[in-house]
Amino acid sequence: MLAAIDFTTVEVWTKGGLVTFYLLFVIERKTRRVHFAGCTTNPDDVWMTQITRNLTDCQDGLLNRKHYVLMDRDTKFSEQFRDILKTESVEPVRLPPRSPNLNAYQERFFGSLTAEYLHRMIFFGEHSLRNAVGEFLTHYDTERNHQGFDNQIIQPDDLVGSDQGEICCRERLGSMLRYYHRKAA
Repeated sequence: MLAAIDFTTVEVWTKGGLVTFYLLFVIERKTRRVHFAGCTTNPDDVWMTQITRNLTDCQDGLLNRKHYVLMDRDTKFSEQFRDILKTESVEPVRLPPRSPNLNAYQERFFGSLTAEYLHRMIFFGEHSLRNAVGEFLTHYDTERNHQGFDNQIIQPDDLVGSDQGEICCRERLGSMLRYYHRKAA
């Protein structure tokens, strides 16, 4: 099993002014499910160590049963980060410099995230950012069609494909994201 991990950034208004937040996402390559690993203004070694422990937790870690993790050569993925992965039997695979096409699923997700969402909103504080990321991921995994899966939904609910019932619209993030579905008959 293969996963990929990478950062993206977003500017957030806080009491102290405009602050850059680093968002860390993990994508399961086979299913294309995306997991939000965390966000911080300072992804230092202490934060990265804790994130690695969370990702490899034996009960509910996102990297359970994963054999490899693709990552770029960002210095945030330090030797200590990679060593913790190795001790949990997850082999870190560092991509060659300047090779975004080797992590295409992650890059495509970031393209969707920024174009459909991050560049269209102004965030006021970490809480609003985390809430909005959660809403986007719910939409991405359970409501959005994906061309890589023949326009199917990654985790459809039981009503997907139903031809009975009234057509309804579910809106997220102030109508920025919409999903049309049928009410249960």
